[in-house]
Amino acid sequence: MRTLIVTEFISLDGVIDSPGGGSHPRAGWTFTDIPFVEEAYALKGSEQLEAGAMLIGRVSYDEFSPVWPTMVDDFAEYNAMPKYVVSSTLTDPEWNNTHVLRSLDEVAKLKEGDGAPIIVHGSATLAKGLAAAGLVDRYHLLVFPVLLGDGKRLFGDGDPYTHLDLVECEAYSNGIVKQVYDVKR
Repeated sequence: MRTLIVTEFISLDGVIDSPGGGSHPRAGWTFTDIPFVEEAYALKGSEQLEAGAMLIGRVSYDEFSPVWPTMVDDFAEYNAMPKYVVSSTLTDPEWNNTHVLRSLDEVAKLKEGDGAPIIVHGSATLAKGLAAAGLVDRYHLLVFPVLLGDGKRLFGDGDPYTHLDLVECEAYSNGIVKQVYDVKR
């Protein structure tokens, strides 16, 4: 069975909305408000090398697909690997090697196969649905030292009780804290 990893840039108050750009009033908060410290982002490079597939929701697909393919040096592995978009409306995706899944049941079937981990970027609604369905195995969180107040959250109302085991934690000079959790079953 494949490991499903949700990876997020997250504010201290749990907001994952618009970290690099988007509609949130503080869109781009990960890059505009926090000094860049290269080692704080090493997790993102290792995720790309270790993942065997990327799973995203429709909103993240619409944001990533026009940009990531043009960033050959930064996202070569992601651009080449199979990508799966969970969407009831997307047809004929243009991003190389992209497939559409219509339900979380299809995600569960994908997870049942053999292979390297499946990585979920962004995709707030999808990430919450995956957690509620018991499909998340691990969280990779880069916690930023900001309080955003409003916005899409990774955790919140109606989430099932979930026990997590902290397997890795590291703090960086710019205040970002890497937290890696396994979902305890």
